[in-house]
Amino acid sequence: MQEDATPSLPPSVAARHRGWSRAVAWRNEAGGVTYRLTWGDAVRFCKLDDPRALADEVARTRWAAAHLPVAELLDHGTGWMLTRGLPGVDATAPELLARPEDTVRALASGLRRFHRAPVADCPFDFRLSAALARVRRRVAEGRVVPARDFHPEFRYLTAATALAELERDRPETEDLVVCHGDYCFPNALLQADEVTGFVDLGELGVADRWWDLAVATWSVVWNVGAAHERLFLETYGVAPNPARTRFYRLLYAMTS
Repeated sequence: MQEDATPSLPPSVAARHRGWSRAVAWRNEAGGVTYRLTWGDAVRFCKLDDPRALADEVARTRWAAAHLPVAELLDHGTGWMLTRGLPGVDATAPELLARPEDTVRALASGLRRFHRAPVADCPFDFRLSAALARVRRRVAEGRVVPARDFHPEFRYLTAATALAELERDRPETEDLVVCHGDYCFPNALLQADEVTGFVDLGELGVADRWWDLAVATWSVVWNVGAAHERLFLETYGVAPNPARTRFYRLLYAMTS
């Protein structure tokens, strides 16, 4: 019989929540797990993941708390963070997917709100110079594996040719906002057709708004179909930009 490899709650968290109900709310492909802890109406989440990634998320969550509806950080340690639950359900909830137009409009309006956070106050940089430097390092270290990391539309590329495409097609200007970094259906909570919270902030940083728009519309396509991509952009308030969409989707694939 194969043993369950799910990591346990940190001892300090387990001790503080003795008697609380617990369930795995989310797993990622790298082995990270998020527990949902409940006691009556009280809800908390304990996320366990790579220590460096969690340290980044803790720092960004603290910064974002002054500007955006994000989960209250209750405690953290090496490789874990504990947050208070937010109202709403994520946009993959069946009842929201059953009303795709309303959900897409809510997500687009939510992203517009996120992008109003103050760029000048944000200490986290993911402008193209920083992003492409990360990609070059990952390619040099052999950490970009197209068969594993790329969606089908990019799998004809090797890591080297994908990097060459990014270098060739790098936009000459950037329309800078504070980006979420991974704005997709699971990372936005909705209630009454409004975004009530943003989660998974480990990639938050100053970047071109098309970093988020490209990933968000990709998520729209995957979750409710390509017919709703234009509605997202119209609600957000921009015209389609196929060149930037392709560039930032490929950049996302190579930095994730």
